[in-house]
Amino acid sequence: MVRFDYAKAAEELQTFRLTNERNSEKVTSIGARLIKDNYTAKLGDQVWAFYEQIAIAALDVDDFPLADHCIDKLKSRFTEKSLRFRRLLGMRFEAKGQLDEAQEVYDAILQEDDTNMLASKRQIALLKTRNKEQAMIEALTKYLDTYYDDHEAWLELCDVYVSKHMYDQAAYCCEEIILLQPSNHVFYLKYAEVLYTLNHLPLALKNYCKVLELCTDHVRALYGLQLCAAKLLSSTEVNHASDLHALATERLLDVYTKSPEGVRDVVREYLSN
Repeated sequence: MVRFDYAKAAEELQTFRLTNERNSEKVTSIGARLIKDNYTAKLGDQVWAFYEQIAIAALDVDDFPLADHCIDKLKSRFTEKSLRFRRLLGMRFEAKGQLDEAQEVYDAILQEDDTNMLASKRQIALLKTRNKEQAMIEALTKYLDTYYDDHEAWLELCDVYVSKHMYDQAAYCCEEIILLQPSNHVFYLKYAEVLYTLNHLPLALKNYCKVLELCTDHVRALYGLQLCAAKLLSSTEVNHASDLHALATERLLDVYTKSPEGVRDVVREYLSN
């Protein structure tokens, strides 16, 4: 039987914390073993980050006894007034489906500290779960006033605006995301599609080209470029629309070279229309 390496297990959990990797089932399994065998006494000051990590992982996998054990340890150390403890309490309410109670906890935390990032994120996630889109927009906007460089929050806000057909606002979010993540082709693609929907075709065309500059032969971008260029063939706004249309068509046909003949026929027919 392989001997359980406690030090290595504790180090692995620390790595998960540093990389923000959730891996809840593994974290719960390792954490439960370290707690059962009382290895926590050797963790020093790291024990509190350990208990928080195990509590969150345990809630993810519905291991409420383990989660409660860890949360109670944190309560004993930091008291029930601690924002750290109360956020975990809110997460426990969420995990048990007690959404009103969870909302009350997060609202109370943010009344005391409206810049609390973790509580803000939980509040936003909860509003999303409850389909409260307007409240979610307001919470995200307030959050981004403080944490402007959180591109994932901008993306979340963009998706809400798209779902509500508020494309001008969605385009603005895309612009902010691109400023923060200028080398990620996915965000240029999202921006291009929003611009296409708004009928801002020259700018959409430019962003489809940017996607292809960063990710050659990206099929969705090629289709977008082909559609955009087709609508601009008779426009005086873009002089090279016909060249881009021909290029996108040629590269799309190349992409499907190894596809079954039936698929190639469908693509050829579509592109010829």
